[in-house]
Amino acid sequence: MPILEVKNLNVRYGEQIILDNISFDLEKGDALAIIGPNGSGKTTLLRAILGAISFEGKITLVENARIGYVPQKIDLARDLPITVGEFLSLKDAGKSAARQTPAYSPKESLNLVNLSPMFLKKRLGELSAGELQRTLIAWAVIGRPSLLLFDEPTASVDVAGQETVYELLHRLQDKYGLTLILISHDLTIVYRYASKVLCLNKAQLCFGIPAEVLTPGELTKLYGGGRKFYHHMHSEN
Repeated sequence: MPILEVKNLNVRYGEQIILDNISFDLEKGDALAIIGPNGSGKTTLLRAILGAISFEGKITLVENARIGYVPQKIDLARDLPITVGEFLSLKDAGKSAARQTPAYSPKESLNLVNLSPMFLKKRLGELSAGELQRTLIAWAVIGRPSLLLFDEPTASVDVAGQETVYELLHRLQDKYGLTLILISHDLTIVYRYASKVLCLNKAQLCFGIPAEVLTPGELTKLYGGGRKFYHHMHSEN
């Protein structure tokens, strides 16, 4: 049984079509990359899965599925006088008692993202971009989710730290059998880490195994001029 099933999903703002007839499903342990040009509806799709916006169609999660989410940007003042430990404690406050499986402690969630307990006492403003991103991943996994959503997880991280973040996500997925959905503009990342890819430009242009569906023709339809990028991508592997 799929952990997530999306059928005939449509999102409209007034007369404007944002997503048109999107359908796909994911099994436990899948890693789905969503690709497409800016304004293609990628973040809107994540928000629909989260139940944060109205939509037509059907989104079905397996029973007792829990979702973790890391947005592309977080509206959080970096000079806010709050420590990492306090920030993580806010996430699950009042929810653990109602859950059969208890949440991770802040210390445990930091350990999952390879940050030492010393970070619990650090203020958010003291963290580097990479450390903050790992803290946000710790925030996303503290409730022991079965499905993790990431909106461009390395958008604010320098090139040197990007591979570290993706390796971390891959390790979490492999160790805990998590299902991942991530938005990315980097086809190298798609080929290296994703088991499935969804090509999106308001409508669904492709869905499947990256090596099978990301043909030069599909990339050209998606981005325009995709053929050159496709061959460059494969020359690196």
